[in-house]
Amino acid sequence: MKLLHISDLHIGKKFRETDFTPDQIHILNEVVEIVDTEKPDGIIIAGDVYDRSVPPAVAVNVFDDFITKLEMRNINVFIISGNHDSPERLNYGKEILGKNRIYIAGTFKGELEKIILEDEYGTMNMYLLPYIKPSMVSNFHKDSIIDSYEAAAKFVIDAAHIDTSARNILAAHQFVTNAGVEPEKSESEVLSIGGLDNIDVSVFEPFDYVALGHIHGPQKIGRDTVRYCGTPLKYSFSECNHKKSVTCVEIKEKGNITITQIPLHPIRDMRVIKDKLENLLHDSKYIGKNCEDYIHAIITDEEDIYDPIGKLRTVYPNILLLEVENAKTSINENSKSSASDVENKSPMDLFEEFYRNQNNVDLTDSQKKIMYEIFEELGGDID
Repeated sequence: MKLLHISDLHIGKKFRETDFTPDQIHILNEVVEIVDTEKPDGIIIAGDVYDRSVPPAVAVNVFDDFITKLEMRNINVFIISGNHDSPERLNYGKEILGKNRIYIAGTFKGELEKIILEDEYGTMNMYLLPYIKPSMVSNFHKDSIIDSYEAAAKFVIDAAHIDTSARNILAAHQFVTNAGVEPEKSESEVLSIGGLDNIDVSVFEPFDYVALGHIHGPQKIGRDTVRYCGTPLKYSFSECNHKKSVTCVEIKEKGNITITQIPLHPIRDMRVIKDKLENLLHDSKYIGKNCEDYIHAIITDEEDIYDPIGKLRTVYPNILLLEVENAKTSINENSKSSASDVENKSPMDLFEEFYRNQNNVDLTDSQKKIMYEIFEELGGDID
């Protein structure tokens, strides 16, 4: 049996007021093309279908179109909710869609949802676990102590009495760690403070493959067969080095699993460029590259420049972030004052320090004289 694993579509996503809808339509159409090429038996969508719990109408239409195209290809579609989704909204039409092999686990019903599949190697069990919190599980099992995310996941999995002699697949959307080692994260993920929501990978031991969502970079956790597939698009500049892909899982007899990653090709990449403004505008910097990419520009000019972002947009129309990095903006850690230092320094001393930190040079004698005169006019204590 061949399955495609995707997650964290975040349909309806905006980043720095930029609407990613055209990019998402393009990349979902490419996933459909991969379905046509690979001819899988099913596709797993492991949570965070939408970017927020009440998605805009255009986002719902984009996902509806995507699911319709998958249904037309007569494959199984397995969908779970993520922490960004509204479980109830995602569950809409669940029973009707299930008759068309589109299986949705939006809301947690107190136990794992199970779909039994058949192929030439026999029975395979597909389990769906929507995003859960300890309180969600406790609501169904009030006599048990479920005080952590790990305890919640372990309780649900243990209660399912998984037959480990069979082939078992799980789709889940949680923060999974390996003996305390966290997965590589990016700025675009929102996780609980202190890692309190982590679940150790050992909890998923009964499953031959675990299709995870939640983390945006593709990676394995502990073993090769517990994997985050990552987002299909880059959603922050911290993801610039990610290679986005669809994870393809081919499962034959028990224990025989092959995993490959099929690269995706967005309309626009997301990248960081850094140099003096004049150099960034020189054709040698952009010829042969897609100037429509989403850009984080860092300019290193020492002198002030009028309207640098306007100048950059003549070449890079989709610049989303501009920073200046030079001697003036560099922070000298040794020159920072503690609260006690501030109390013991005069206004003039503090201003000199502030000026030095901002400009990386000292006040000249003439500038000091001007500041003395200003402090005197204000009636402050100069020394």
